[in-house]
Amino acid sequence: MDEAIHGPSLLTEEDIRLLKQGNHFRLHDKLGAHVIRHDGRAGTLFSVWAPGAAGVSVIGDFNGWNPEAHQLAVRWDGSGIWEGFIPEAGAGSLYKYRIKPQGAGAPFDKADPFASFFETPPGTSSKVWNLEYDWHDQAWLGQRAESDLIHSPLAVYEVHLGSWRRKNGRPLSYRELAEALPGYARELGFTHVELLPVTEHPFYGSWGYQTLGYFAPTGRYGTPQDFMFLVDRLHRAGIGVILDWTAAHFPQDPHGLARFDGTCLFEYEDPRQARHPDWDSLIFNYGRREVRAFLVSSALSWLDRYHADGLRLDAVASMLYLDYSRKPGEWTPNRYGGNENLEAVELIRALNKAAYGSHPGTQIFAEESTAWPMVSRPVDVGGLGFGFKWNMGWMNDTLGYMAEDPAHRRHHHDRLTFSTSYAWNEDYILPLSHDEVVHGKASLLSRMPGDDWQKFANLRLLLAFQYCHPGKKLLFMGGEFGQRSEWNHDAELEWNLLQYAPHQGVQRLVADLNRLLREPAFHELDCEPAGFRWVDCADAASSVLCFLRLGRETGTVPDCGAPGAGDCPHSADSDCVPNPEISLVVANFTPVVRYGYEVGVPRPGTWQELLNTNSETYGGSGVGNPGAQQTSPRPRHGFDQSLALTLPPLALVVLKPKTT
Repeated sequence: MDEAIHGPSLLTEEDIRLLKQGNHFRLHDKLGAHVIRHDGRAGTLFSVWAPGAAGVSVIGDFNGWNPEAHQLAVRWDGSGIWEGFIPEAGAGSLYKYRIKPQGAGAPFDKADPFASFFETPPGTSSKVWNLEYDWHDQAWLGQRAESDLIHSPLAVYEVHLGSWRRKNGRPLSYRELAEALPGYARELGFTHVELLPVTEHPFYGSWGYQTLGYFAPTGRYGTPQDFMFLVDRLHRAGIGVILDWTAAHFPQDPHGLARFDGTCLFEYEDPRQARHPDWDSLIFNYGRREVRAFLVSSALSWLDRYHADGLRLDAVASMLYLDYSRKPGEWTPNRYGGNENLEAVELIRALNKAAYGSHPGTQIFAEESTAWPMVSRPVDVGGLGFGFKWNMGWMNDTLGYMAEDPAHRRHHHDRLTFSTSYAWNEDYILPLSHDEVVHGKASLLSRMPGDDWQKFANLRLLLAFQYCHPGKKLLFMGGEFGQRSEWNHDAELEWNLLQYAPHQGVQRLVADLNRLLREPAFHELDCEPAGFRWVDCADAASSVLCFLRLGRETGTVPDCGAPGAGDCPHSADSDCVPNPEISLVVANFTPVVRYGYEVGVPRPGTWQELLNTNSETYGGSGVGNPGAQQTSPRPRHGFDQSLALTLPPLALVVLKPKTT
């Protein structure tokens, strides 16, 4: 059988220089398995980084898994890269690397860290693959490059592909999902879907967060081209695609990255840094330059090869802190004596700069659960460079409050109001994610107090409060129709519940909330204080909140109560300018109907109800404020005018001035 042919390479001297610097962010174009032609012969060029190995060969179904058949040669430049061209290997060939370690250790087999496709688990081999695909989303990519999500509606539908829908007990394929998911997300008005990690992972129950194939979509649902087809279809439906991606840790499966060449190549060597205490997984050596290049290349490959519109980095806090989940003596301080992982900070900044610099219009989201400063601020002003940060504080406070019996909520009023004290420190997204409906936490509906009617009313109130609160929105699948059971990754959602009116009502409400989000007042100034103003945040006794949402046409509300710009008695350059894009939000967190509840408003005249979560359409009792509501000259809450409203039970209402 032929030896691997040595000589052809995709790597230039410049590539090696950038790799050694840690600044090569397109390693996926150079390393791994690439189908090429050499000397008129078709075959596959294999390249793998294994500087600690004494020898590397390629074994596969094309050579009978014989480690003597195709041995790779190490490059002369000290990069630690082994290469070889194998004519017998082609698209679809299964392969692994047989690694001979230094010393007396026995050889072992590893999957390719840069593989673009893998054998379907529980198989562990890599697969040679050609990634050619005829995309049809050029119009989407063109408008995305000009987009501004900070000032645009952003409503994310979070999805686990293996359990969204099933067919005959099995998960849908990528192509089957492409026929169902885009239309559903569009019908409900979501702007984006966020997919739990599609990166190849050996353990299905990890939901993809225990990743080994950092450049490969999981083969459980089809080929890389099938996944491209799904993204393409979503884009053509006007739906953006965000992919969960984790650089916080990786599993210890023997065919994976752990001690890849017989040494701690990808992970830290110091056990006080190498092992993640929560998940018994390994932590990347962020200080190793080649590892930084590997991770950034992985992130960019999803934006490049698969046209993803954004990435959400999981468990960022565990990357940032050396003492994360560790006791004293179990961690090593940085060179300044602090607990910050300076190498991880450098990696994150490099990733964000590279992503935004090479793919305009994309967004990188951080799941960061601490008070680390400037997470969503640019790198050049000292920030981490993310586009948005998940607001975990809002999520914890709000869900904690909603779980309280309404009779006791008056004692926890500050849980609802505290978030506005920091709401603009970062550019936030408000998450009601998969993490809130697993591990015994129950579904959102089941977490609500009261009888069944009250549970649904509370859920509708929760969702409306999320949509009206400053910040972008994220909702995990099943929440949009009131799934009753906790999420189970081995079963599809409880779609059968949609035959019942209360669940239909929740689904209609979510669609209407996504329409409400298109109102300028509810998205243009999400990330600026000028887009929000409390009317009354102090009525704890009634458990009622009143606030204004504003668009950016002028950005402020007149305190004088003048009906129009021409009537304002103040100077033309003052901040007191009427804003035509303004909405009033009033939420009643008790089951008591409140009649004649007076709320001050900044504009006299007619106000109309845009949304009432107690509407019969959504499964409520219908109590509310139908028709036009006229202001009266009764000063309230610092305004000269007020409305006397009926506040429905466990409900939120939105009103807007009627324009002529």
